[in-house]
Amino acid sequence: MAQSLSQLYTHIVFSTKKHFPFIKSVIEAELYAYMGGTIKGIGGIPFIINGMADHVHIFSTLPKTVALSKFIEDIKRNSSRWIKTKGTAYQHFAWQNGYAGFSVSSSKKDTVVRYIANQKEHHKTLTYKDEVLKFLQEYNIDYDERYLWD
Repeated sequence: MAQSLSQLYTHIVFSTKKHFPFIKSVIEAELYAYMGGTIKGIGGIPFIINGMADHVHIFSTLPKTVALSKFIEDIKRNSSRWIKTKGTAYQHFAWQNGYAGFSVSSSKKDTVVRYIANQKEHHKTLTYKDEVLKFLQEYNIDYDERYLWD
């Protein structure tokens, strides 16, 4: 093939350091928009970004020229710098070191968008830890729970 073509949908989840509830409703929409702008700048297409005070879900395409780890590193680095400009309450903001990334079939795109859009509802009955464990089991990802939570 003379050209490189891809369409890689990815669902990414990561939390704030020590699950501290930094993402207050007053900055939530602006933070998600900023992250979406970062994703576009890297060459991805953000479909939806949403979450809770202590974690985010991102559903986007993964650019064909960027590794997932570098993609997430750029999103975290840029958004961390941005959020620290929002006042003294955010001066100690940090994202956790790790992340979870899941491939999504194009036939499940709408399902993932709905799931992420309904984060507030899901977390009335489901903790972040239970949510992550559910995904890891659903995707058959081997893990050591000692290293999941920082």
